[in-house]
Amino acid sequence: MSFSFQVPTNLLFGQGVIQKLHKQRLPGKKAMIVISSGKSTRANGYLDTVQDQLTKAGVESVVFDKILPNPVIANVMDGAEFARANGCDFVVGLGGGSSIDAAKAIAIMAPNEGNYWDYIYGGTGGGKKMKNNPLPIVAIPTTAGTGTELDAWTIVTNEETNEKMSGGNKKTFPVLSVVDPDFMLSVPPKFTAFQGFDALFHSTESYINNTNNLMRDMLALKAIECVGRNLATACADGKNAAAREQVAFGSSMSGMVMSVDNLCSEHALEHPLSAYHSEIAHGAGLIMISRAYYTHMVENCPELAERFIQMAKAMGKEDAKEPMDFVTALVDLQKVCGVADLKMSDYGITPDEFPKFAANARSTMGILFKMDRIALSDEDIVKIYQESYR
Repeated sequence: MSFSFQVPTNLLFGQGVIQKLHKQRLPGKKAMIVISSGKSTRANGYLDTVQDQLTKAGVESVVFDKILPNPVIANVMDGAEFARANGCDFVVGLGGGSSIDAAKAIAIMAPNEGNYWDYIYGGTGGGKKMKNNPLPIVAIPTTAGTGTELDAWTIVTNEETNEKMSGGNKKTFPVLSVVDPDFMLSVPPKFTAFQGFDALFHSTESYINNTNNLMRDMLALKAIECVGRNLATACADGKNAAAREQVAFGSSMSGMVMSVDNLCSEHALEHPLSAYHSEIAHGAGLIMISRAYYTHMVENCPELAERFIQMAKAMGKEDAKEPMDFVTALVDLQKVCGVADLKMSDYGITPDEFPKFAANARSTMGILFKMDRIALSDEDIVKIYQESYR
């Protein structure tokens, strides 16, 4: 039951804490603020608030607003050039997981030569080590989903090879993360659900993987409870600050979970969906495969029975007695959140792609299959996709 737990990030959490940003020890004097190519960060006043706080702290800032919902290499390389051209000495990721992930990747490349994919391990990545440390990173999420504000990892897609892969190392932990639920009140119900289920699955996957880790168990069950019992309310009433705060806390705790442990193969199975079909939100892809995935685990891994029961209870199904009660609780929550009827076919996915997806999942995120308690064959993977298809 041994473990190593290091999350070297100063976390500010709670309603209104963004107003304390200017009082923090910031890692430089000129910030590159990384936001998405959409309008919400500006329209909701989040960018203005952060810039005002930085100005109060005596920090100059410039804005890079080119990040796609699924960040790609071009975003990273353009951002790195922007950081160098503007003399930025740290990076602020402001927005959803895509903006913060992109900020981490940009921080890697701003002081390093070559292409971002040179530093990726696995798949067609070059596997090179960074010569120079990345720029310091500050994370300010406006969604509750990825937990990237409290882990070192970043997800970027190589559009040429359709590889969606994880990068980063211990030096890409944010030095400061500001999680203010007030910045999440404007997220529409559909995206609240997509992001919330992503956070939920970070902890459910970790809780059923093949490691034994007391710290992980404690964090994961609390995260499952916070998200599982409050996500429906956050979707139904986005202005419910108490529900938003609980879901945000669960999301951040899921980031801690990924810092002390790892996931398992559900995330690996999703990545090809949104790599080949970039309009698919990561959380939506996870939702679409989740019922078949967890049913397969329940039916084929009896040693996980008690863990599935504990997760069902954490989600609010207090009378849970059977491992399938977790799948029931999961599907019930998806129904209440209005995302139970997502269809792969609506995104242009066809069943003949499933073998390609299976091969892609193994080549890009093969390490996650090593975390499973039972081995998934290629036939198992294709069957999960088939049973998820509508």
